Amino acid sequence: MTDHGGYGQFCPVAMASEILCSRWTVLLIRELLCGTTRFNDLRRGVPRMSPALLSKRLKELERSGIVLTGVNNRGITEYRLSPAGEDLRPIVLGMGFWGQRWVDSRLSLKNLDPSLLMWDMRRNLNPKPLPPRRCTIQFQYPELPENRRNWWLVVDREMVDLCGFDPGFEVDLVVTGPLRSMTAIWMGLSSVHREVETGRIELLGDSQVARSMQQWLGLSPFAGEARRVQ
Repeated sequence: MTDHGGYGQFCPVAMASEILCSRWTVLLIRELLCGTTRFNDLRRGVPRMSPALLSKRLKELERSGIVLTGVNNRGITEYRLSPAGEDLRPIVLGMGFWGQRWVDSRLSLKNLDPSLLMWDMRRNLNPKPLPPRRCTIQFQYPELPENRRNWWLVVDREMVDLCGFDPGFEVDLVVTGPLRSMTAIWMGLSSVHREVETGRIELLGDSQVARSMQQWLGLSPFAGEARRVQ
């Protein structure tokens, strides 16, 4: 149930809303639909959600039969969607496509968060265009405070790790530019070529990795959706 105590209507829309429309719930379901199963990884997908509220929402979703909780063979608690939760996939994706079509991109690009952007890029990155060895790509956002300015994606074949500190590997490519430009690329509102051509993004390092950036870069699943003008 949502914090306001319920709508008091028998309509299925109202009853579903009582479960799904509390703050952060749909975003938490989005993370679970993306395959995230562990508490700390869920936190990285919703970085502004407090751990206490995250725990509360998971318990609510479990009581509603949307989330199943279990312990893996290493004793770590994992959260997975039940069949009822998986049935929400077209609904959540539909909301994303609607937002990409109709929400003003200027409003979207006000909500800049480097940790969320890099986490999304990490899980959507396509390693195939990269050389068949470990590749390290450093992202620098000069306008941010020092403790949020540098991020590293370490790609080793199919494994992709995100580091907020220097992992100590030789860097293959340094990508420097405003967080807004990288967010626009990720959302499909711009492209690597366009941002480099205008001088907003600078690529220094391995030319093969630089040339294929648009192909390996993890874009939003909604990036290909055409925007509409109201």
